[in-house]
Amino acid sequence: QVHVVESGGGLVQAGGSLRLSCVASRSILRVNAMGWYRQAPGKQRELVATITTGGITNYVEAVKGRFTISRDNAKNTVYLQMNSLKPEDTAVYYCNVGSVVADMSVDYWGKGTLVTVSS
Repeated sequence: QVHVVESGGGLVQAGGSLRLSCVASRSILRVNAMGWYRQAPGKQRELVATITTGGITNYVEAVKGRFTISRDNAKNTVYLQMNSLKPEDTAVYYCNVGSVVADMSVDYWGKGTLVTVSS
């Protein structure tokens, strides 16, 4: 069963913009914090941005001022608006959805969406 689905990746020139979307299925009964991670070729997956149910956000230093995370709780959806993209932003972007099942924290991950920024 697919719980988390990302969309919006693609190829863009440096300086351009993309908007990623991620929908958490209704099978996830309790959606807590949501976030975006990325993994560039040959590198470890890293945090990009997170947002709590109350809208508190957190960003990795490299994207501050360029990326904006937001969410629509009614739609179980989180977005990542990416502006002023750089070639070093090229990566597979993964959506993470935090939840609680039987009093245990559970993380759901999407399959990822590829973002390629050309110079």
